[in-house]
Amino acid sequence: MAMVGCRWENSDNEGPTMTVPNGADSERNPENRDKPGFVDKNDSDESSHLSDAEVKAPEDVPLIESVSEDVSPMVGEFMEQAAQQNEAAADAVPEIKNKPGPYISFEHVYKSFGDFVVLEDVSFYVLPGETLCILGRSGVGKSVSLQMLLGFLKPDKGTIKVAGEDICGFTEPELQAIRRKVTMVFQNGALFDSISVGENVAFPMRERGEMAEDQILQVVKGLLEMVGVAGMENLLPSDLSTGMKRSVAIARALAAQPEAVLYDEPTTMVDPLMAHLLGSLIERLKQQLHLTNIVVTHDMRLAKKLADRVVFLNAGKAIFFGTMEEMERNPNPILQEFLTLDELVTPV
Repeated sequence: MAMVGCRWENSDNEGPTMTVPNGADSERNPENRDKPGFVDKNDSDESSHLSDAEVKAPEDVPLIESVSEDVSPMVGEFMEQAAQQNEAAADAVPEIKNKPGPYISFEHVYKSFGDFVVLEDVSFYVLPGETLCILGRSGVGKSVSLQMLLGFLKPDKGTIKVAGEDICGFTEPELQAIRRKVTMVFQNGALFDSISVGENVAFPMRERGEMAEDQILQVVKGLLEMVGVAGMENLLPSDLSTGMKRSVAIARALAAQPEAVLYDEPTTMVDPLMAHLLGSLIERLKQQLHLTNIVVTHDMRLAKKLADRVVFLNAGKAIFFGTMEEMERNPNPILQEFLTLDELVTPV
């Protein structure tokens, strides 16, 4: 089985497939209403399945506290292993002039499709354990940047480094090793649509083959509880709302024990409460697992909540790279127009 672009394919036509659909969720089978944990994905408030504790949980509360006692020891060990791995990965990144080096960096990157220039001389970086938000209007190369970081697209010119390594000349096996360190949460979840939620989350652990099946099932249960979709192991992705799919996608990403996570528009098309909860979850995971994050978003509230630094793309160029506070003070009229329009759309 190999990952081709954004679709998993199986050469013998057996096993799960993952699609990245462009449209709405597929038609739901009415019989699914009888499944345990079923939630109507067409509910106007898709966060209605969450408990008061999940809604009000402070961001400094350990995520393990939301996990059932029967699986807590196994899940706690799994999470601690991930946190220690990520601390070690951060220490392993080469220093630059006696300062911490970036975990991910773009250095004078160019990318075009035919005559259409997507990125032109773009540079930015994210340090280990930090979050970078990529901002800008639609069609400026934000998602293309994420695909280049995973090696699905190659730059025309420039250098892309991940975990301190220049990946531009990597072979496919070398890129597969990078993708085990850096995983992506797609905008639509990109779950395997032919297998259950629980099997989706178990997939990375079964692929590694390092855990017993009973341990995998315990971690699956705990991760789903941790991300706010407890008890939905037996549902299919088509039974879930957009926000729930993203939560499951985050659980599947965590199951791979990555060093970095790339999020593509995590709060698009979800209700405000779910957007808040997803943002809080991303921040808590970063703090408690020492994850490095890149978040592509139009959501300025999310960016202000998460970003250690932001890069703003416009007309193929990075016209700003710095902190959110520096961006708000920057007199560039394009930045100020973006900020002003955002205030009109999402007033505080």
